[in-house]
Amino acid sequence: MHLNPPPAADVAACADAHAVAPLLNCLLREVAEPQGGSGERQVYRLPGTGRLLRVLGGRRPAEPEVDVAGAWQRIGHTELVKLVADELRRHTGLSNHELPAEMIDSRDAVAALLTARVRATPPDDPYLRSEQSLLTGHPYHPAPKARGGGPVAAWLPYAPEAHARFPLTLLGLREDAVVEEGDTSALDALGEAPPGYRLLPAHPWQLDLVDLAPAFADGRLIRLGTTGFDAWPTAAIRTLYVPESDLFLKFSLDVRITNDIRRLWRHDLLKLRRTDAAATAAFANGRAAWLSDRGYRTADFAFEELAVLVRDGLRGSLLPGATPLLAAGLVEGFEGSPLDGTADPAAWWEAYLSAVVPPALAAFADHGVVLEAHLQNTLVAVDADGIPVQALFRDAEGVKLLSDVSRPAGWQRLVYCLVVNHLCEVAAALAERHPGYDPWPAARRELARHELPEIAGLLSAPTLPGKTNLLLRWSGADGADARYLPLPNSLAGSGNER
Repeated sequence: MHLNPPPAADVAACADAHAVAPLLNCLLREVAEPQGGSGERQVYRLPGTGRLLRVLGGRRPAEPEVDVAGAWQRIGHTELVKLVADELRRHTGLSNHELPAEMIDSRDAVAALLTARVRATPPDDPYLRSEQSLLTGHPYHPAPKARGGGPVAAWLPYAPEAHARFPLTLLGLREDAVVEEGDTSALDALGEAPPGYRLLPAHPWQLDLVDLAPAFADGRLIRLGTTGFDAWPTAAIRTLYVPESDLFLKFSLDVRITNDIRRLWRHDLLKLRRTDAAATAAFANGRAAWLSDRGYRTADFAFEELAVLVRDGLRGSLLPGATPLLAAGLVEGFEGSPLDGTADPAAWWEAYLSAVVPPALAAFADHGVVLEAHLQNTLVAVDADGIPVQALFRDAEGVKLLSDVSRPAGWQRLVYCLVVNHLCEVAAALAERHPGYDPWPAARRELARHELPEIAGLLSAPTLPGKTNLLLRWSGADGADARYLPLPNSLAGSGNER
């Protein structure tokens, strides 16, 4: 049964709350100066404008207020965007008209998703529910739900957060135009191409974004209809899961989502086999798994625009009886999340750490592989009692090899992705559900078990590297850039390692 849409005022307030939290997280992390506070509210000074800002504290800050002539005045998301833009202009000396529009677009996208969810049916599969749960999204990005500024009707049918599922568009690509590398045989099983053509699945949203009329006109491309089954968009939006084939397919999408235009870039595709082979070797033994990016197929005349990457499914990697869940979904929350039913947070957290941390550190230490082990690239499989038993990592595009980057740079990236982006968020979500529980001594003990030369420094350093997504986007930096600022290290001073 579908409910009536929520009142517009309720949707607006809820969308504001979802959009305010990550924007405040960025502002407070990257720019604002703490001034103390009382109770649950913290006061900050904005150095560029000198204004005072007060927020309700927590991992998802809320209810921003500004000081106006000695009185606190509540502001909504639109006013917060103006405040942030004014502060950043003064703080950096740079102007940026694009990012404020993205912030507004992100908030409006959340409102559209909230309305669509009322009429949507969530997937029965808990794995898919976890992938499609991210209404807030990246907790430290100023516009995590922006969809390129396009009309809602253009992107909503393909939105994981609205529990979308849809058939793939099937194209025939003339054989003399095919470019492929690795194992792409799974694509040929999705349909049937006529003689002289190879099957090329396409994301329907991407086909609306690129002009392929000349290729259709001269026969390099032909339309073959759609699949007889649905694919499910995952948290990555352009990566779809096909349960019938137990297959992931990653497409180009000419839309800016968080920091990047989400194309499968030529330079990444050309190094894919080398990177994936190194990651595959790093996970050849042990209970953790790597979901291999087996290969890609595309057209020589639209190399990036039509590229499709073939990734391993889940069934061949999972431990018997285990249920995979997206780590980011655990942080965001979804119906059936084991975090909501954990009676013993200490045992759950220790199991989580023992599943996630050792394989990521071993890949670095033993194989020179720097995993992008953040929340959205990590699946955590749980047993029938909801206890973590296995980690599965994915996305060769984000992997770095120590043969290509310096060891200090690789270690900094791993610490950011694994500790700051990932463990800090899961720890905070767990502690929020279990007031009084301190997750950091257990994290310190787990890390201390591993004999990497960098571990001692990690456990004693006063700070950890935090990525500056707000300042990166404001300055117009390349989406692949990463600049860090120091954050307090919760691992330091977390007790002994016994």
